[in-house]
Amino acid sequence: MSGNPVDEATMAARATPRWDRVLLKLSGEAFAGSQGFGIDPATVLRMAEEIRDVHSLGVQVAVVVGGGNVIRGDLASQAGIERATADHMGMLATVINALALQDALEKLRLETRMQTGITMTAVAEPFIRRRAIRHLEKGRVVVFGAGTGIPYFTTDTAAALRAVEIRAQAILKATNVDGVYDRDPRHHEDARRFTALTHEEALRLRLQVMDLTAFTLSMENGIPIVVFDLGRPGNVRRVLVGDAVGTVVGAIASQVA
Repeated sequence: MSGNPVDEATMAARATPRWDRVLLKLSGEAFAGSQGFGIDPATVLRMAEEIRDVHSLGVQVAVVVGGGNVIRGDLASQAGIERATADHMGMLATVINALALQDALEKLRLETRMQTGITMTAVAEPFIRRRAIRHLEKGRVVVFGAGTGIPYFTTDTAAALRAVEIRAQAILKATNVDGVYDRDPRHHEDARRFTALTHEEALRLRLQVMDLTAFTLSMENGIPIVVFDLGRPGNVRRVLVGDAVGTVVGAIASQVA
């Protein structure tokens, strides 16, 4: 037994999640890993391990996945494919990624359910809000594919919409940067990173947190968005236990790291 009860209390507090139900948004590009295209099984397994770690804290986790590692609807449209058709192609790409993530989660012995915005009963349930909530309450990880099921909407919007529908307490947006900056840190060495912002501040500063539709849904429903770097192992758990990771949009006051 430890002789330092203060340390034990501190460790217990650090293992206490600040939200009970979250929506994790994974970009399609994340599934490709370093190869840049397609699906890297090792990378998908690592993402599944991150989800397992927060699930073990008792957090209910739903996931929305993108499909940019297979095809992006907007780029396909620019190449000459009719926009609605291109967007449906992009939605089907997200289903490929959702299946890969579901497989990795189940290899880790997590119980899952996959729901899609486009009905395809051979591989997934159709999205039914009450059923999704019930799955979460039973401790299952719910993976959402096919975006909103409607063209002209991004998977960011799908993430915000599903978060509102399932009454998630936060949206965790996993990216390849460590938060929200006042300018692109890849091109500006003096870019400043915010640790916390209100929705109103993000709008006033014209910061690209999520697309405008998604951001508005989040703001109107009082759901904070945490933008963080998925590349560092353990970051999803760190976000959940309240470590200073990424940028929280929807906080009371603004701060710069």
